This record gives sequence, C-alpha cells and structure tokens, in this order.
Amino acid sequence: MQTLDWVVMATYLSGMLWLALHIGRSQRGAKDYFLGGQQMSSGSLAASTIATQCSTNSLLGAPAFVGFAAGGGLVWLQYELAVPLAMIALTWLLVPARQMGVTSIYEVLERNLGLSTRKIASACFLVFRGVATGVTIYGVALVIGLLLEVSFGSAVLLLMGITILYDLLGGLRAVVVSDVIQLILLSLTVVVSLIFLASDISWTAATDISGISSRTQVLVNDWGLDGNNYGFWPMLIGGLFLYTAYYGCDQSQAQRVLAAKSPKATQRVLLYNGLLRFPLVLAYCFLGLGLAAYASQNTDFITSLPVDGTGKPNYNLAFPMYVLGNFAPGVVGLVMVGLVAAAMSSIDSAINSLSAATMEDFINPALNLTTDQQLLGSRITTACWGIFALAFSFHVESIAPTVLEAINKVGSLANGPLLALFSIALLIRGIPQWAALSGFGIALIANVTLAITAPNVSWLWWNVHGFIWAMGIALICASAGKHKLSLTVINFPPRGPTLVALSLMALLIFVVCLWLPTLLDPAIAAKTL
Repeated sequence: MQTLDWVVMATYLSGMLWLALHIGRSQRGAKDYFLGGQQMSSGSLAASTIATQCSTNSLLGAPAFVGFAAGGGLVWLQYELAVPLAMIALTWLLVPARQMGVTSIYEVLERNLGLSTRKIASACFLVFRGVATGVTIYGVALVIGLLLEVSFGSAVLLLMGITILYDLLGGLRAVVVSDVIQLILLSLTVVVSLIFLASDISWTAATDISGISSRTQVLVNDWGLDGNNYGFWPMLIGGLFLYTAYYGCDQSQAQRVLAAKSPKATQRVLLYNGLLRFPLVLAYCFLGLGLAAYASQNTDFITSLPVDGTGKPNYNLAFPMYVLGNFAPGVVGLVMVGLVAAAMSSIDSAINSLSAATMEDFINPALNLTTDQQLLGSRITTACWGIFALAFSFHVESIAPTVLEAINKVGSLANGPLLALFSIALLIRGIPQWAALSGFGIALIANVTLAITAPNVSWLWWNVHGFIWAMGIALICASAGKHKLSLTVINFPPRGPTLVALSLMALLIFVVCLWLPTLLDPAIAAKTL
C-alpha cells in the first residue's frame, strides 16, 4: 500500500473512534448500551444485520469458493434459498419476543419456561459465540497481516485494539452506525471491482476455457445423503431451520430485532433483511466468476497469490490481490478500509452481544445493579470478552486447522434443539420446563448419534433432526404428565404484505438459481433452447 492508502485508512479509523465517543455520551444504562434505547430505524438495523453476515469472511471466502474451489461455483447461491422463508418464520417468534421488552433473547425462555432453561441456552451461546469470535479474529488478522505487511500479532492488536475501544465507548448504536457505513463501503467496493473486471476480461473467451463453465451451475438436486452439503434439499429445508435458529436464537443476531422501535418495526427489519441480502451475495458470486475469468486470461495472477500453510495459492486473497495490482493509490486504501470495517462489524457485534447475554442473564439478576452500575458493568464485560477473543485467536491454529468448519457443525448440533425451546416458549402453552429440557438434552444426544453413525448425511440436516427430536420429546413428556396444551395467540400477527414480499423474494431467488446458468453460459443456453 502507498502512503495515501495509509492516510485513508487512518482517517477512517480515527473518524470511527470519534463517532463512538460522541454516541457514547448519551448512554444512561444497559438498555441504551445494548439496544440503543430502541430508537434506531428499521433500515439501519437490517443493514447492520446484513453487514455482519456479509462481512470480511464472506467477501473473501465467497469469491474464492465460486471462482477457484474444487466443486465450487455458483452453488454458493443455494445458501440464500431459505433466507426469506426463515424471515417469515421469525415473524412468529421475534415479534412476540420484542413485545416482551427483553434485552437478552434468552429472557424469553425464563418468562415462559423457567430460569434453568434461560441459563442453559445463554451458556450455550456464550461458549459457542466466544470461541467463534476468536476464530473470526484469527482468520481476519491473517488476511490483514498479509495485506498490510505486518506480523500476525500486530494485525490482531491493531484490529482488536480499535474494535474493543469502539465497542466499549459506543455500544450497539455505534455498532449499527458503523455497520451501515461499512455496508455502503462494501457495496461500492464490489460494484467498482465488477466494473474494473468487466473491462479487464473477455467473458465470451472465458466461457470457452475448461473449468469456467462448470462454475455457473447453481442447483444441485439431491437430498444431501451422500456427503454433499450443497444439495438443493439440505440447503432449502436444513437451511430454513439453520437460519431461523441463527437469526432468532443467537443473541448476536436477535439483539438487532429486539432493538427495533416497535413490533411493526420488528417486521420491517426482518422484511428488509430478507429482501436485501440476496443482491449483495449475488454480487459476491459474480465477483468470484469475474476473478476466475481474469485468472484464466492472466496466467501469472495465480502464481502471484500468497501461499497458505500447505504451500498452495491462498485463493481467499484473490480479491484483495486483484485490487492491489489494478486499483490506483487511494482507491486501494478505500478497499482496505472496507475489509477492516467489515471485520470490525462482525467482531464488535459479537462482543456486544456476548456482553449483553453475560450481564442480562447472569450478572444483573444475581446482583440487582443500579442503572449506572449496569452501564459500567456492561462496559467491563465488553472489555473482558474482547480480551478473551483476542487471546483465543492466538491459539486457534494449534487447536485444529479446520476449527471453523468444526464450530459451524457444532452449532448445527444445537441449533435445532434451541429453536425448539424458543418455539415451545413462544408458541405453545402448558409444556413444563422439565419436559422442554428433556427434549433439548435428548435431541442433542440424537444429533451427536446421527453425526457419528451417518457421516454421509449433510450436517445441514442436523438442524431439522434436532428440532424434531426436541419438540417431539417435549410434547410426549407433557402429554404423559397430563398437562393441558394450547397454542399461543400472537397479538401482533405477521402483516400480509410482509409475507407476500418475502414469499416473492424466495420465488425470485429460486428462479435466478434455475436460469442463471443459461444466461451466463452460451453452451448451456444452446442446449436448453
């Protein structure tokens, strides 16, 4: 990077710290710190959620998978099939939770089931998200270290020093504001890069090169029972349960919805997220195809990539290396700012939510703190979780090279049972706590058994399998105890236009996935015609 690029980055980061300091002055308690006083707009909350999901890991990983990974290509888009459908399901779960006025999503479980359920679910989140945040820091710091030509330790300290201080000062409101800015930067970065790629490659020539055409395939129509995690059915059905659990039962995601101004605003957050996420992911995928075409016509590009631990080209760095080699000074700095900001958006959101769950589910109920003490305690726990994630990031490589995949799979072991707990708490009356926890525990055992005995079954199915077991056992136990069961009446049912818009978006994603290969690949189009 040139001096101008460093100036651009320093200016941006300094501006973010000033913004956090300015926002933090108006905070008066934990609700301000963790929910922004519930005064933020639906659009900003939805943008924050999208920015957290489509962050640095996605910006680097999605183009690498689409453009270069063995068995990759546009099948990545199948991850989006279930997102609008999950948003529909969440209108029945998160709107009632927002009506309760809770700060931690796990408080819902205590109110409708019992304190033990709340603590168990919150503890699962703290362990999983705390470790996953450390892994995220590890991966992002490796990239930042390579791009900025600094050591891993320096990259971690730079990234986390700014992120912890920003989060500490500004709370959720600052996180959301930075996420909105980051999403704008990210979108502009992708658009500008696509324009540059369009002028640097000949797509007609690229489709004639072996290996490029195969990457335009999207729909893989199988049941995911042969070890293929990218089949249509596990992506659609398993993905529906995974995204519903992730957005609804994970404090790092549900916190944005709980921060909405009203139940009506909650529905808008879910609607915007269901509608706006797909275009950005589609742009990521086009970026991957463009990079693959560029590499096929510029044979020295692959050899210019840094190597990974196995000595092979690190394709996750294909996009930033293209930027460094083709963009003007200053513009490179803006792209690097986008990468750092994207990393911050994922990490600061996670740390803030870890602090919220710790304070609201464990510390405050035990100590009954005053408003000022809650704000101070919230900042202390934020700093503690930031330090934990920072320290853990230095040990990720020694634990396992595939730890990120392992964490995602462990999450899918618990997603279904957790979703069942929330469904019971919010939608069904009469199931006692012991029955719900029995279903949760047995479902975890059933999922572990499935993972061990049927390794060829896609891990996406674990989300469905665990939900069915947890719900079934809870209902059987409640019925055996002769408890009278009934469905909860939702006081603020989902609005018709919201359901129609999300359903149409789901249909549009399917149509795009179905016809995109024929639009991109002349050979496929000729066969179709």
